Amino acid sequence: MVRTRMAPSPTGEYHIGHIRTLLFNYAYAKNRGGKFIIRIEDTDQQRYIKEATPKILNVIKAYGFSWDEGPDIGGPFGPYTQSERIPLYKKYALELIEKGFAYYCFCDKQRLNEIRKKSEQEHKIPKYDRHCKNISFKDAEKRAEKEPFVIRLKVPDGEILEYEDLVMGKISINADNLDDQILIKSDGFPTYHLAVVVDDYLMQITHILRGAEWISSTPKHILLYRYFGWQMPQTGHLPVFLDPLGEGKMSKRKGSVSAQSFLDKGYLPEALLNFVALLGWSPKEGKDIFTLDEFIKNFDISDINKSNPTFNMDKLNYLNGYYIRNLDNNDLLMRLLTFDPDLKNTDKEKLKKIVALEKERLKTLGDFKDNTKFFFTDFEADTPTLKTLLVPTGRASEKILRHLTNLANLLANIDPWNLENLKKLEVGIRDTAKKNNWKVIDAFSPIRVAVSGSLVSPPLFETIEILGKEETVKRIKQAIKILN
Repeated sequence: MVRTRMAPSPTGEYHIGHIRTLLFNYAYAKNRGGKFIIRIEDTDQQRYIKEATPKILNVIKAYGFSWDEGPDIGGPFGPYTQSERIPLYKKYALELIEKGFAYYCFCDKQRLNEIRKKSEQEHKIPKYDRHCKNISFKDAEKRAEKEPFVIRLKVPDGEILEYEDLVMGKISINADNLDDQILIKSDGFPTYHLAVVVDDYLMQITHILRGAEWISSTPKHILLYRYFGWQMPQTGHLPVFLDPLGEGKMSKRKGSVSAQSFLDKGYLPEALLNFVALLGWSPKEGKDIFTLDEFIKNFDISDINKSNPTFNMDKLNYLNGYYIRNLDNNDLLMRLLTFDPDLKNTDKEKLKKIVALEKERLKTLGDFKDNTKFFFTDFEADTPTLKTLLVPTGRASEKILRHLTNLANLLANIDPWNLENLKKLEVGIRDTAKKNNWKVIDAFSPIRVAVSGSLVSPPLFETIEILGKEETVKRIKQAIKILN
């Protein structure tokens, strides 16, 4: 049975790139009727953040994922948190020492820093000089009882380590370029390299898809699998995201890249999954809109591209707008209420009308508040700015003033106040434009600015129907006062 995993480290926010990696692992397992596992890799105690684990699990759930085994639900190969598995790693590290594939190292930080500094001065790859490699096993065991130590992997000299990457193809790395990797740190915790190999083997992981930044670590894992006598899972490395300008890897230095931050900005999880799926994967049929179930059905590792994709925000905004427009109005309303709890204090019937009206213009849920705030509160009448907007370029303010005054009188006499009656004003507004030798937009834009404070708003007559007679007339009279 196919078994894949995702192994977050609780050292900070979960990256949007991790969601793409998780998506591919999840899809590969589900496509083949297999199992998807979550494992928490918390052995980096210096960077460990206690509250990060529940946050990571919650954001993964928020993106629509579940798992078959994990730290919160257990499973046959638990525990699924590495800090609860420390005795296992020590056991396997000692096994490697006994087999002659690893050794105790007693060098202190000062000496290691001197070695690194010397390597840099000689323009060599910084590597440990194997000072402790030839200490006898018996002497090393005695010293380990009294002295701080780490356990290091013995890397062979002059060997070319090769494997067939599921994504990148054949990869070869000279073992001479590898350091004698630390397997157990001085605090007794394993490094990533030992823990990931032990856990993937014991949890019967069959396939690993991870970021391309881990390619350089794979030869170390190859050696560990060989030394233990275990079969290595099939492994593939995914291309990394480039920032929106295509200038380098997506990173925190160039803006927020956390998976939660995109949800906080009002991107829908289903749109985000659709978007990240297309970053490095090309469906055979060329379709670019698909649900998670459709992606799972069509996912094939052979369709993953080797080149690094650019995180195109225009594409993300397009997809998110598409998904928003295809939501049922009630579903969109519920999502908006969840996204912005303050909306719960507004008139529900009015809100429903605004949601239906604004839906076509939304790129994110976050746009709704800014786009529609004029419905709920009277905009600030910044007189100079508003006066400039009220009078189209090249038009006489006196004529705009008469136009708005006439309109205010007409609106005040509309009864009943409904869309059908409001739209009857359109003919008169167009006649005003023709009479004054204006473009039609020159007759409509002052009205739009007067009621919304902006040159851009939802459809005009639908907007003023929702605002109501009293509020609409009040705002137009406010504009008239500004022009006087």
